Amino acid sequence: MTDFQAATETLNFRKAAFLQSASAIENAPTDFGSEVAFAGRSNSGKSSAINTLTHQGKLARTSRTPGRTQLINFFSLSEHQRLVDLPGYGFAKVPLAVKKKWNQQLERYLQYRESLRGLVMLMDIRHPLTEPDRQMLSWAEAASMPVHILLTKADKLKRGPAQSTLLSVREELSTQSDLISVQLFSSLKRQGVDTLGRQLNHWLTDSSVFDDAPDQGEDG
Repeated sequence: MTDFQAATETLNFRKAAFLQSASAIENAPTDFGSEVAFAGRSNSGKSSAINTLTHQGKLARTSRTPGRTQLINFFSLSEHQRLVDLPGYGFAKVPLAVKKKWNQQLERYLQYRESLRGLVMLMDIRHPLTEPDRQMLSWAEAASMPVHILLTKADKLKRGPAQSTLLSVREELSTQSDLISVQLFSSLKRQGVDTLGRQLNHWLTDSSVFDDAPDQGEDG
């Protein structure tokens, strides 16, 4: 058994439990251990993905008004491993001042959070790589932060178009392939959950994660 295979068997995401919310990076839990953050545009399916991964229907709650909730939510997997739900970004009805404030917070979080091991970015497969997505990727690249992209709601497309979009996104990001991986994902069909789980296990349990290329999994 390889070290990577061993790492994938250690975490039980069903044990995820709410830890705390933070209105700013300064209010976050102590910066130790390992954490992986989930980020995406409002309505990208971020909360659904977290709930599907953890088999808990209401662990990550959605706001009735997309873009309204501006809190960073932390979930514990163990004493030193966490999942982080970042506020949704890019929603048009959010005031410009709020957008600016949270853009600054997200950039600072990616740059200065020592325990952050990787970023899961969620994009609706029908609308990938929007301008806010590209901004987030730019910040991640500046921080040398590994990114694993979930093309969510893959069940909305037939297999052919879904695979075509997957290949297109990978091709566009191929110059950053050492830090970025992409997969199909559907919370409704539980498609790609195992691939996501392996990637998270790798980041959260492997201290050499920054030296390794992201896992492409069975969806690639």
